[in-house]
Amino acid sequence: MWMIFNIIYFFFLTACATYDETVTYSSVIKLKNIQEGVRLHSHDIKYGSGSGQQSVTGMIDLDDVNSHWQILAAMNASYKRGQTVKCGDLIRLKHTSTGCFLHSHLFSAPLSNGNQEISCFTEGDTGDHWVVVCNTDEWLRDGSVKLKHKDTGKYLATSGHQYSRPISGQREVVGVSSPGNSALWRSMEGIYMLPKQQQYRHDEF
Repeated sequence: MWMIFNIIYFFFLTACATYDETVTYSSVIKLKNIQEGVRLHSHDIKYGSGSGQQSVTGMIDLDDVNSHWQILAAMNASYKRGQTVKCGDLIRLKHTSTGCFLHSHLFSAPLSNGNQEISCFTEGDTGDHWVVVCNTDEWLRDGSVKLKHKDTGKYLATSGHQYSRPISGQREVVGVSSPGNSALWRSMEGIYMLPKQQQYRHDEF
């Protein structure tokens, strides 16, 4: 009897450990750019050029609530709350403060030459789809990933350029063709969803 109990308990702990190590669907997280150390950010400020859609930037302030994004599956795709995101999955990132989705298209980036604009778009289309690119089977919280735009093949990255007013100090976020360290992102602070609607807070800075 005790042997059966110990086996069941072992598998329970193994399952919990697995989910504690991975990024999961419906989680609300912040994404940190490995090269510049900024969080992926948006706000109700439109680009003055290009698409004129809501701007997306990199924010140094760790506590800004406008840096939270919810991980959702692609449009019309089925998934379970708390299900692990696998490398190669097609996802959407929903900005929790304004309700729009991380988006890209063929507009040029506002500050850097040769890069693609990244925006936040409310209406929803295939331009909101991103492929999770990583070297493991699953998106691990301790590892870094690249996010490849499905429609255009560009990678979410920072350019090294900095905005002036009205968003002074925030960094330009762009789509790039050749992904280097500027295209590496890591999941950071947030609420990570587990199976059966359990919640797990992750407050690493």
